[in-house]
Amino acid sequence: MPVDEKTITVVCEWVEKAEHDLTLAAHALKLEEKCPADLVCFHAQQCIEKYLKSLLVLNRTAFPKTHDLGKLVSLLPRRARPRFAVGEQELLTEYATGARYPGWGDVSLAEARKSVGLARRIRREVRKLLPESTLRKKR
Repeated sequence: MPVDEKTITVVCEWVEKAEHDLTLAAHALKLEEKCPADLVCFHAQQCIEKYLKSLLVLNRTAFPKTHDLGKLVSLLPRRARPRFAVGEQELLTEYATGARYPGWGDVSLAEARKSVGLARRIRREVRKLLPESTLRKKR
C-alpha cells in the first residue's frame, strides 16, 4: 500500500527529532568524566522512542502519549520490531522518567555509552524499515 505524502512528512519529523536526540547524546559522551551520563541515557531513550513512533506512524498505528518502549514495541507488527530485549526496553524507559530527577542515583559513563550504543543499533534497524524518502535531511 503506497504511503501518502502527509504520512511521509510526519515520519520525517519523528526521524529528525530522533536524530537530534542521538546527536546530543553522542556529543555529550565526548565530555568523558564531565559527561552528564543521566541526560545522555535520557536522550538515547528519546532517540529510540521517536524512531519507534516513526514506524508506528508509517504503519498507521495509533499510539498513546508514553515513554514506555515496551508498549510502543508491542504495537508494532512483528516484522517491524527491532531486536530489543525486554530488559533493555525497561531500563531505557526508566531513563526517560526517573533518571532526570533527584533521588535516582548516579548513572555511570559506561551506562551512558551502552545506552548510546543501543540507540545506534535500534536506529540502524528501524532505518532499514523506513522509506528512503523519510531519511533524507531537509534542506
